[in-house]
Amino acid sequence: MRYSFIIILLLALSFLGCERDDICSNDTETTPKLIIKFYDVTNPNTDESLDVTNLVVQGVDNDEVLSDYDIVATDSIAIPLKTTDNTTQYSLYEEYVLNDNDTPDDDSDDYVTGNEDIITITYELEEVYVSRACGYKTVYRNVSINLEADSDNWIQLIRSVDDNQSVEDETEQHFKFYH
Repeated sequence: MRYSFIIILLLALSFLGCERDDICSNDTETTPKLIIKFYDVTNPNTDESLDVTNLVVQGVDNDEVLSDYDIVATDSIAIPLKTTDNTTQYSLYEEYVLNDNDTPDDDSDDYVTGNEDIITITYELEEVYVSRACGYKTVYRNVSINLEADSDNWIQLIRSVDDNQSVEDETEQHFKFYH
């Protein structure tokens, strides 16, 4: 009897030390993406968006295309920024076409046609505590975007939505690109 009382007491005490599992909910905001919306450069004073056709978004010096932006028509994009560096570069192709040079079985002679613009995004990093389960998220302060000039830029004008633009969430656009 005495031993069973001790065993029950030990079991009860062991359950008192338990906590609920810490699981980061999918609804919890984590590190946000940069939201860019595209507009008609011929009518910059309206809020009427304009699709970019056959858009491809790819990191500079990266062979992988962002999965959501592989030859699409869209009026906005949400792109991730680096959390370990103060700059991120992307190539944005308008009217992207991969020409297989009439040799579909040979990838070595494939080439891209379309208009490539390269943007460089600079920012300051700030880590913000979310919760014990989710840890920290990165927010971006003083975000600016520079367009690399070439002889045929399809992006004509870049405007931030706010002065000293920050990227803290994905609920609204951060930049306007006019093409």
